[in-house]
Amino acid sequence: MKYVFTFCFLFLFFSLMPAGFLCRSAYSLPIAVPEKLTYELSWEGVYAGTSTLSISRDGNGGYRIVSTAKSADYISVFYKVRDMIESITKPNTFASASYRIESHEGSHVKDLGVIFPGLDGRKVTAYIDYLGRPGKQEKDFKTPAGVMDPLSSFFYVRTLPLVVGRPVHVTIFDDEKVWNVEVQVLRKERVQTWAGTFNTIVIRPVMKSSGIFRRHGDIYIWLTDDARRMPVMLESKVKIGSIKAVLQKVSY
Repeated sequence: MKYVFTFCFLFLFFSLMPAGFLCRSAYSLPIAVPEKLTYELSWEGVYAGTSTLSISRDGNGGYRIVSTAKSADYISVFYKVRDMIESITKPNTFASASYRIESHEGSHVKDLGVIFPGLDGRKVTAYIDYLGRPGKQEKDFKTPAGVMDPLSSFFYVRTLPLVVGRPVHVTIFDDEKVWNVEVQVLRKERVQTWAGTFNTIVIRPVMKSSGIFRRHGDIYIWLTDDARRMPVMLESKVKIGSIKAVLQKVSY
């Protein structure tokens, strides 16, 4: 059941594109801001919890993007999950300023952060363990200019033209490394969710990162086939069965 909540983070997986795209004005984006998407999580058709994905302005010209996951009450009795990922971007782009993961899954607790160059005068990327485990309190890394985190980059990818049969190759900073990711654009499909029926385009990220994107099986994401590129459904095959996130509600 733990894989259901790891899966909720699979909204988040893209990064660096040409500088011309990164500098595009945030005010012309087709994505509604603020926006909050609520999903029902299930494993083999059994209700397992809820997840949210939201974006708003942070007050400094950038974005605050947040993903959460919460286990259902009956699961929480023996395996309680309360997870949150937050990304703060630099002004008018999806380039990352900071990134934080607060994860409580059963007896496992994680509180990790990344501070990117430019924030507080930094010239390198800092990877911080806020729990202060020995040897992992803070590490510095060199990252490409304008690099994004997994969460901000997913919103950025929603602004791109996606053509069936033409993969997109992008880069993310995750798990203390810079990773290349191939995003395959597979097909168009009409799907029904709690929030309505949508014409969608199906993509499949080919994961190589060993961090929050640990690959447990093939992952498929259904984005609306319009300018919004709203994620309405996600599905992944795992060792035992499959897990799914289905859009339940949209609010602005």
